[in-house]
Amino acid sequence: MNARRGCGCGCGGFVVLMVALLAAGYFLVYRPVTVFLSGWRVPAQTQQIPAASGNVQAPLTRSDVQKFVRIRRDERAALGSSFTSVQNTFQSIQNGQTPTFWQVTGVLRDLGRSVGQARAAQVQGLTREQLSRERYNVIAGGVNRALGVPDIDFGKIASELQGGKLPDFGNTVSTGASPQTTALIQPFKTELTATAALGLLGL
Repeated sequence: MNARRGCGCGCGGFVVLMVALLAAGYFLVYRPVTVFLSGWRVPAQTQQIPAASGNVQAPLTRSDVQKFVRIRRDERAALGSSFTSVQNTFQSIQNGQTPTFWQVTGVLRDLGRSVGQARAAQVQGLTREQLSRERYNVIAGGVNRALGVPDIDFGKIASELQGGKLPDFGNTVSTGASPQTTALIQPFKTELTATAALGLLGL
């Protein structure tokens, strides 16, 4: 009798602990990741974006950089106050710190659906600037290399977490920017540096 009562108390405590852990996992990891991904996916109005044409891999021009600056400005405005979270993480990475699991999931939680607003702003910007997504990605890659943006993609991290895989939170800094690109971004470097954290979101 006593043994059974003791086992019952122990099992009851274990069940309570498991329920608490599952609840914590849901609210601290699963739900933030799901909400983030629902906003991060490309909005439905993607068909408005111009189709790729010409040599999308061509060297960047001043016009390309100007278009990129205007679009990134819109993305930053769309994130609003939630930009602070990704900016703080970006700064810690710049200081040589590897982001922790909880730091990354905290960013996903803080961004929530606002990342969807930023993605929508990107689509509107591409349409307005008559810029294909393929060309935009080339421009972003060149600018990010020139700024030394770490090679971390929160969209990919969120997808891996949703699939039950623990991502590698290590990072490498993008390098190899051409002298031409480095020179092109100089007039806009202050603003681009202030919004460089958007590169972690694939924006």
